[in-house]
Amino acid sequence: MTERFVVVPVGQGNCSGNDDEDEGLSQEPSTLPAAGGGGEDLGLDEREAVPILEYSREPNKYGDGNPKESSPFINNTDNDKGTLYDGKNMALFEEEMDSNPMVSSLLSKLANYTNLTQGVREHEEADEEEEAKKKTVKSPQMGTFIGVYLPCLQNILGVILFLRMTWIVGTAGILESFIIVAMCCSCTMLTAISMSAIATNGVVPAGGSYYMISRSLGPEFGGAVGLCFYLGTTFAGAMYILGTIEILLTYIVPSAAIFKAEDKAYEAEAMLNNMRVYGTCCLFLMALVVFVGVKYVNKLALVFLACVVLSILAIYAGVIKTIFEPPDFPVCLLGNRTLKNHGFDKCLKTDIIDNVTVTTKLWSLFCDTPDLNSTCNEYFTLNNVTAIQGIPGLTSGVISENMWSSYGHAGMLVEKTMNSVEASESSRDINLPFVVNDIATFFTLLVGIYFPSVTGIMAGSNRSGDLRDAQRSIPIGTILAIATTTIIYLSCVVLFGACIEGVVLRDKFGDSVKGNLVIGTLSWPSPWVIVIGSFFSCCGAGLQSLTGAPRLLQAIARDGIVPFLEVFGHGKANGEPTWALLLTAGICETGILIASLDAVAPILSMFFLMCYLFVNLACALQTLLRTPNWRPRFKYYHWALSFLGMSLCLALMFISSWYYALVAMLIAGCIYKYIEYRGAEKEWGDGIRGLSLNAARYALIRLEEAPPHTKNWRPQLLVLLNLDSELRVKHPRLLSFTTQLKAGKGLTIVGSVLEGTYLTKDSESKKAEQNIKAAMTTEKTKGFCHVVVSSNLRDGISHLIQSAGLGGMKHNSVLMAWPGSWKQSNDPLSWKNFIETVRETTAAHQALLVAKNVDSFPHQDRLGEGTIDVWWIVHDGGMLMLLPFLLRQHKVWRKCKMRIFTVAQMDDNSIQMKKDLQMFLYHLRLDAEVEVVEMHDSDISAFTYEKTLVMEQRSQMLKQMQLSRTEREREIQSITDESRSSIRRKNQTGAQCSGSSNQGAPLEDERDNEAQLIHDKNTASHAAINDKADATPDRVHMTWTKEKLFTERNRNREPNASMGVRDLFNMKPEWESLNQSNVRRMHTAVKLNEVVVNKSQGAQLVLLNMPGPPRNRGGDENYMEFLEVLLEGLNRVLLVRGGGREVITIYS
Repeated sequence: MTERFVVVPVGQGNCSGNDDEDEGLSQEPSTLPAAGGGGEDLGLDEREAVPILEYSREPNKYGDGNPKESSPFINNTDNDKGTLYDGKNMALFEEEMDSNPMVSSLLSKLANYTNLTQGVREHEEADEEEEAKKKTVKSPQMGTFIGVYLPCLQNILGVILFLRMTWIVGTAGILESFIIVAMCCSCTMLTAISMSAIATNGVVPAGGSYYMISRSLGPEFGGAVGLCFYLGTTFAGAMYILGTIEILLTYIVPSAAIFKAEDKAYEAEAMLNNMRVYGTCCLFLMALVVFVGVKYVNKLALVFLACVVLSILAIYAGVIKTIFEPPDFPVCLLGNRTLKNHGFDKCLKTDIIDNVTVTTKLWSLFCDTPDLNSTCNEYFTLNNVTAIQGIPGLTSGVISENMWSSYGHAGMLVEKTMNSVEASESSRDINLPFVVNDIATFFTLLVGIYFPSVTGIMAGSNRSGDLRDAQRSIPIGTILAIATTTIIYLSCVVLFGACIEGVVLRDKFGDSVKGNLVIGTLSWPSPWVIVIGSFFSCCGAGLQSLTGAPRLLQAIARDGIVPFLEVFGHGKANGEPTWALLLTAGICETGILIASLDAVAPILSMFFLMCYLFVNLACALQTLLRTPNWRPRFKYYHWALSFLGMSLCLALMFISSWYYALVAMLIAGCIYKYIEYRGAEKEWGDGIRGLSLNAARYALIRLEEAPPHTKNWRPQLLVLLNLDSELRVKHPRLLSFTTQLKAGKGLTIVGSVLEGTYLTKDSESKKAEQNIKAAMTTEKTKGFCHVVVSSNLRDGISHLIQSAGLGGMKHNSVLMAWPGSWKQSNDPLSWKNFIETVRETTAAHQALLVAKNVDSFPHQDRLGEGTIDVWWIVHDGGMLMLLPFLLRQHKVWRKCKMRIFTVAQMDDNSIQMKKDLQMFLYHLRLDAEVEVVEMHDSDISAFTYEKTLVMEQRSQMLKQMQLSRTEREREIQSITDESRSSIRRKNQTGAQCSGSSNQGAPLEDERDNEAQLIHDKNTASHAAINDKADATPDRVHMTWTKEKLFTERNRNREPNASMGVRDLFNMKPEWESLNQSNVRRMHTAVKLNEVVVNKSQGAQLVLLNMPGPPRNRGGDENYMEFLEVLLEGLNRVLLVRGGGREVITIYS
């Protein structure tokens, strides 16, 4: 299921949205605002529609072909428009406010999402049609201890510890038991490390391992693992129920057995039938409880946990007590054979009562009659009866006897290592009260039986929706719980071996100690503490399994990835998974019909091991592939650890039971293939000869089937290179930057355009391609080269943007260098091509990266201390967040710190904005300093008016460039005359002139550059102010008197400039005649440049939102001027423009 934000409008504003605007940036609007005040009406009248961010989870069909994310941040037009733009500080971005909203209006929503849970809360909520009636969900408050540690502890410690641990220690010996426990616990610890990395890689909605893996490895692996985990949980329910019934019938009320064997040979069969009958009844009752009131199950969880904890404390208390006063549990041995202590009261052959020797009850068990001269069993006759202490105590030295294993076949007698007289085989009568092995024992079997006792590590991640801070709680709680249980298990292995007699340890059902639970004989103050505690523990665990498994199946069914399971996604009106519960009970019943705990345990071991294997695989693959979304907050992981965990899981599967392992893998493989191929016909080509081609074709077709999910998005770059006259790369550092950004991952296409026809430029095209490939090799850029020959540059670039790549291997981002010489060029195409490229990338929904001063970007040398500064003005998909993270993966930028600046307007709460931004970055798992810069809505300065005036004059001049030389000179002279008369009129009225210091760049003497000279003389003044900002920070602009203006102008005059051009600086038309939209945009550029230069002049790299080009093409040359002003005084700048979709997510 996909997780997405949905914007719900509250109240009915006066919004009038244009339907065409839903296409974001790809369409031109049919009507444009007036040039004078085009954007000022936005913002005040439409504020009533306030967007509220809710967290929505909807069923998602994988591969539904929908290329857009459902998001409030991109292409969300009508509801937000009223709250986005007010004032003149952000006028430069106003035309695109409908699709790229201001960051300040979004931050609180980004930080404060509502994380609904998939678990217990969901079934209590109404269906989608009643969504409006839902009550506000309380924010989750569970901490690490209650929310993760205790649930994990409860799920890990369970039935195997109480019913089989002593038997495993006695059979395998202390050393091998230690190895079994260590192997299984290492497996779960490594899995927990991998799981912690996945769980902290974004906000994990409730749903546990299924959600983590399906969102990490895709629906095929997710479905296979989800169903494995489901089957494991279901069989775990069967195992817990069988454990409950075993405790009930063996230790609490043995007389309740329905089936009783007349012949001892059929005792085991009768017991299994009892387990089936009682188990089925118990399953029915538990399913009924879950169906009627699941909330009571969750409320009783702490009671069941208390039973477990008390039982374990009772064991440790009992161990300590054995040092001083061992409990009295005598075990009767005949020779070296252990006797069942049921049908007799004294461990004697004969007893003396009133000086008369009489036979005991034990005698009558081995002899025909109670008489002393009766015929007895040969072994009974030859050997004496001895009574030994079942619990000799910690200091008895019994640990040395229990160090080694004692495996055997089914029916093998449980014997103590001591001298005895052997008898013929006929003495081993099955009806005699000897303790025997009920099943054949060997090391691998014990591994399979023990492993379920370490499962349950997912309990914390399954509750992630209820946790206050899941990213912190899940790793700490899970790893601490595993460490605690590992210590408990390992200490129990040693303590059981050191305190309990070996024959008692190997006595699975406690027959030698009068039918007591063996672990209960060790406990203090009474064996009943363990018996009752383990009974309720098994009941609770069974109920938890029957609660969790149906919800997991329902989640898989609602995802729609396994079509035949979709019926199980439905339930009662309150969301209770009724059909899933029925299927779970049915599968659970098959486990109960098996009836043997020892036979069911290896089955669920397989499914859990399969699940853990995929968790480790997911972590290893994500780490090795270095996907951009892989940013776990938990740092103590490594792909080698995950790989080791995966190998250990695989090894344990085959150690436990190779045939069960193959069946489990076959089931997982079938599910995987079924999900992959459902409803699709695949062609496999013509056999081995075309294997490579077919594999590539198949992969490309699969890539094209569905757009990438936000978390899988990475920049696939088309790098547009300029070539010099000798067809060499002009800006090789652009390739260096590509290498640093991509780190060898994903797609890189390096493209260039040659003007001409392919027939005449064929050889030049090949030479250019060779030069580009050589530069790519030098700069260590891995990718493909594509040189296009076209009649003009604009068409060639357009063809590259449209057609580069193949199928799913297409670029989604374009990287190019800033046209630094656009002002010096006589040809307006130099900047028109650039603007058209911006427009075409926007229309193609591709991101655009423009590097200014690219030749100063670092090459291969690592940068020392420094910062990468991100200026996040408007939200256009999150590219600004993703790019610094990707750059810092490369060694060149690794030591640079990331700083994020955002701009607060007059009405914004900057303190709250900073908190929200920090919270958002925390959820994104990005480490960055945060600063909110207050940019108040100040009056437009005289300096801004002057720059706008010069810009419009220059635009007018550029239009004259198309005239002949003589006509252009005549036009310039007439403009000069008009300006002089205008200024004379202004001087007579006493108006003040607003100007700036004229610090010009070196100029050419050619008359063709007169218009350029006007611009350079005036616009470079802003850079001069920035250079002096450190010394006089308050001097941003000033109002000039006439005397100051003339003094400053005369001081900075160029001696080579002609008299006519110098006179042009006297132009001062009325400011009221300026285009007010241009004035506001220039104001934005000036003010934004001031704050950026002030904060980031020393940064190693500045990333900045790139404003879009004007919708009215008449203002294109002004757009270049705005950008030039915006970037003045900055060295390395990367202008970033999003592609109309989300590229970064807080979710895993």
